[in-house]
Amino acid sequence: MEIRDIRAVLFDMDGTLVDSDAVVDRSWSRWAGEYGLSAAEVVAVAHGNPGAATIAQFLPDATPAERAAAWARVFDLEVSDVEGVVATPGAVELIGTLERIGLPWAVYTSAPAQLAKIRLTAAGIAPPVLVTIDDVDHGKPDPEGYLRAAGILGVPAERCLVVEDTVVGQTAGQAAGALTAGLKGIAADLELPDLHQLDGLFKGLE
Repeated sequence: MEIRDIRAVLFDMDGTLVDSDAVVDRSWSRWAGEYGLSAAEVVAVAHGNPGAATIAQFLPDATPAERAAAWARVFDLEVSDVEGVVATPGAVELIGTLERIGLPWAVYTSAPAQLAKIRLTAAGIAPPVLVTIDDVDHGKPDPEGYLRAAGILGVPAERCLVVEDTVVGQTAGQAAGALTAGLKGIAADLELPDLHQLDGLFKGLE
């Protein structure tokens, strides 16, 4: 499948459309310190991964109530911090191009809805369709969220391009049957230095 065959684009949020890496690093590092964990190890897992899954990995012996409290703490840290949250390079231009050529797009994120809306607003991005971890039973790398987003847009996942910056997200897109585009050096059908390159590909369809 080539770019001209794509009928919808499905974006991850953090690190893909929204540069929130510094917030993620700050929040999870602080949480790790409070729980006596290695900040570097926690941060390496937290990017792109559902928060509950990250907590389960690092607190395997915690009770459900303890895990819930741990997640509430991380969530509080993240929603109260938007310093430096901006659109990633090329994101605004790419969205503009997609809208000009009439190609539908959506965002699927491992973040809860409240956090997603805060970060998207801070970055000046308003997706027509937003699917969050609150909307699915199984987070990434399960394909459920991308399949849901494609279904809302009315486009078969096989005709969608999933744009991701983490292996767990790319795995979800691939499992959904979509073409994948990868940022930050992750292996994908299309490997991108940034979204400007993808914008150029879609501009070629105008």
